[in-house]
Amino acid sequence: MAISRPLKGILLTCAAVLAFASLDSLSKYLTTFNSVLMILWVRYLSQSLLLATWQLSRHGLRVLKVNCPGLQVLRGLSLLAISLFFLSALSLLPIGEATAVHFLSPLLVILLAIPLLGERASLGHWLVVGLGFAGVLIIVRPGGGLLTPAMLLPVASATCYAVFQLLTRRIGIRDSAATTNLVTGLVGAVCLSLMLPWFWSGLPEWPQLLGMVSLGVIAVGGHMLLTIAFQYSSPVLLAPFSYLQIFFAVLYGFVLFDHAPDSGALLGMGVIALSGLGSAWLQARRRR
Repeated sequence: MAISRPLKGILLTCAAVLAFASLDSLSKYLTTFNSVLMILWVRYLSQSLLLATWQLSRHGLRVLKVNCPGLQVLRGLSLLAISLFFLSALSLLPIGEATAVHFLSPLLVILLAIPLLGERASLGHWLVVGLGFAGVLIIVRPGGGLLTPAMLLPVASATCYAVFQLLTRRIGIRDSAATTNLVTGLVGAVCLSLMLPWFWSGLPEWPQLLGMVSLGVIAVGGHMLLTIAFQYSSPVLLAPFSYLQIFFAVLYGFVLFDHAPDSGALLGMGVIALSGLGSAWLQARRRR
């Protein structure tokens, strides 16, 4: 049963997005020494092992019962695509700018829900979508140094994340959240293991291997914090606080990678965040 404690939900959400920004920063650092596929393989294995241990101890073998296997596999493939595109983006782009562009996903959900779910978009929805894309154009403006093919990578990850969210809607309550999260991780781990012969070059040195394992631990911890946050407050209230991840990403970029976004990039990030907040407000109005 959900307990209404909005402040506790907000604090847990802030802790979760800090964990996700830490995950991205550590991932970016590891790409300087290792391939994207190796990093993701170790991360998915550790993440799946942790989830399996946790969920099986809580729910037993019934957590493995899947009622919509096709949708679950597609959801797992979507998450794997998100990871591949976004980690590749982090290896080539500043973390703050890449994170901001990735946060186009709530707006892309609006666009994709029209043909895929038959939903209707109001004028307000079209306005926030246009505002979000204007924010991206401000970040990658000509002469800003970011108008490169690499900028397509966070756009691709945002698109895949939008598909991921729509698949989650389609699955709904046909499978439990525990089953859905476990299967999603296992799909990624199995796919990367099948690809192993094409990117295997031996195990990394133990400090880097420990860092890759830590990615799985941080990912599981962040999702657990977010899940608990939703038990104390509604997703509509908590959604705006997810945009703190852009702030944390910029902070990590400055402290760890000595990159400070220029005024134009900061303006673009603010515009994207504003469009996301507008989208959350419109969703709240629709629910009421």
